[in-house]
Amino acid sequence: MSQRRSITGFSNPTVKFLRSLREKKHRKASGKFLAEGLRLLTDARECGHLPEMLVMAERRDPHPLLDALESEVVKNGGEVIETSEDILSKITGKDNPQAVAGVFAEFDTRLSALDRSSSKIWLVAQALRDPGNLGTMLRTGDAVGAGGLILIDDCADPFSVEAVRASMGAVFTQQIALARWDEFLPWLRSGPGQLVAASLRDAVDYRTAPYQAPCFLMVGNESRGLPLEYEMACDLRVTMPMKGRADSLNAAVAGAVLAYEALARLD
Repeated sequence: MSQRRSITGFSNPTVKFLRSLREKKHRKASGKFLAEGLRLLTDARECGHLPEMLVMAERRDPHPLLDALESEVVKNGGEVIETSEDILSKITGKDNPQAVAGVFAEFDTRLSALDRSSSKIWLVAQALRDPGNLGTMLRTGDAVGAGGLILIDDCADPFSVEAVRASMGAVFTQQIALARWDEFLPWLRSGPGQLVAASLRDAVDYRTAPYQAPCFLMVGNESRGLPLEYEMACDLRVTMPMKGRADSLNAAVAGAVLAYEALARLD
């Protein structure tokens, strides 16, 4: 297509810009993030999100979904770039990069943008530091039909390459909000919503807990868990039995277990 632009040099300013999106400060400064892979970009397109820039490897296998994506990007005024696999590898930071990547505008992450009535279940994570866990929670939210993921306090960046990759496209299907605890709690209490924490403090078994919609399921930091103040502010605290030597589950796994149990109760 005549709209394609070819880039052959590693020092090209566009390549430098794309590489910079692997760092949070540059993502925040530009309001853009990078996603890779035809499946993920197709999910984005089907959810109404088109990349502003599409970057494709020169030696790629033809695919009708990629043709459709390129056509819509061009129609929407976006830019299409062809480059070598080596340059694409530098851009994505992967030795074996996908044949296509896209640059997207970051989404509105204000609490006020959420419609709590749109779903029975919402996931909440406090100080979740691992981008893989964050992406997994987004993927879980998509699987259970949750409204989205609310990130409290200092969490990993949901728009990092690692989190987007781990979400398997759910970054485009789930609403995402970022807030401090002292912003989140008043917002939650301003409308309907049951706040549920995975906890060991005066907790009931997660399998018999009285979940109520809209249900906000909160997990804490990977190593420290939730602060006491946060747990005590919850409407319900639930626990999952540990039959072995482990005293807790991975934060993202705990969120998935709770989400499916709440889904079964609320359906």
